[in-house]
Amino acid sequence: MGQGEPARARMWEAGGRWFAHVLDVPAYIEVTGTSRGSCLAELRKATGGDVDLMIEVIPTVVGVAEAAEIMGWDKRRVITYIDRGSFPEPIDTLASGRIWLREDVEDYADRWRAAHPPKRGQLPETPKPKNPKKPKRVSAPA
Repeated sequence: MGQGEPARARMWEAGGRWFAHVLDVPAYIEVTGTSRGSCLAELRKATGGDVDLMIEVIPTVVGVAEAAEIMGWDKRRVITYIDRGSFPEPIDTLASGRIWLREDVEDYADRWRAAHPPKRGQLPETPKPKNPKKPKRVSAPA
């Protein structure tokens, strides 16, 4: 970071929290917040109000499993739609598989649900919970 140049920072969301890390400075500065706005406020506090910031927001990406969860489908159905050319184009293919921007898959899910309303008497397709918890067995006192 040269004289008069803005400080560069990266922000990203993970696990329901936002994180930011300042780059190109001699000190390690990383902050977190419960929202993008609160994270930015923490970043401003840490760097001072007189520092110009250039912030790169890292988008959230998803693979087939996460796309299936968003759609409320199983992975095989997502693959079927991909093979038919009926699913958004992935932004890249890694050794672990294809990846999409999460917002692209969420937008597609919204459009798909609007175009395929549930039939009468049929429950709407909703995203499945990540880790459904099994009820705990409680033994009655003797």
